[in-house]
Amino acid sequence: MFRSLIKKKNLVMAPAFILMLSLISGTPGAHAATSNPTRIISLSPSATEILFGIGAGPQVIAVDDNSDYPLRAPFSNLSSFTPNVEAIASYHPDLVVLQSSATGAAAVQSDLQKLKIKVFLEITPTNINHAYAEFLALGKATGHPSRSIALVATMKSQIAEILSKYRKHTPVAIYHELDNTFYSADSSTFIGQIYSDFNFTNIADAASTADSGGYPQLTPEVVIKANPKIIFLDDGPYGESAATINSRPGWSAISAVKNKHVITLPLDIADRWGPRLVDFYRFIGQITAKIN
Repeated sequence: MFRSLIKKKNLVMAPAFILMLSLISGTPGAHAATSNPTRIISLSPSATEILFGIGAGPQVIAVDDNSDYPLRAPFSNLSSFTPNVEAIASYHPDLVVLQSSATGAAAVQSDLQKLKIKVFLEITPTNINHAYAEFLALGKATGHPSRSIALVATMKSQIAEILSKYRKHTPVAIYHELDNTFYSADSSTFIGQIYSDFNFTNIADAASTADSGGYPQLTPEVVIKANPKIIFLDDGPYGESAATINSRPGWSAISAVKNKHVITLPLDIADRWGPRLVDFYRFIGQITAKIN
């Protein structure tokens, strides 16, 4: 379940230097075309939200089957995980945003380029600055550099205001649950960095190894012993809740469970790095405001 969940949520780790190379160097998809694209396909839910946020929405002719926001996006059956070159080409796009984590991404990119279709290769960011880099790169690639710069500036200001109001003065131990086999996300991941911004102590950090890729699998005993004050459930849509957490052997003694600080994360915005990141920061801040 964990691997499919990670892929569904678009949480594949990537070294920072690779991200920057793919977005701002000579890598295909990094530079704007001589004329702005008018037939864009987005095969990334995060990119879809960014494109509409920077004003490129009218240029988007199709988005993948997981891009469910904004509602005005032109939804399709195109897959972001297993992209089909023939299906993509049938739309006659002049720019395709492709996730590097998609199955056969390198081959898909090559085949599209052979068809003279430009490709913007998106690599999952590991922190918010890398997310901002994608905003700016997509702004340049679509002819909206000013709008992307302005959006990033606004987001930075809004998030700084939220953190100023809600950031904890004293570290608070938290556990982020990806699924009910106790996979979590440590502080090296995108979501982990957000928790760090709030001065949370992530109990997954102690369990991380070089092989975990930022997503270590904990044990129930480790979670119980760490005694987190807040539990964030990313698996709420898959059946987990405060009630199911409380029913686990020994978990009722955990501070977060005893004090009813088990929080189900909102669907999607916790796992995407578009303009709604501001909403996610605000959600975390407001809901944890009274937890010390």
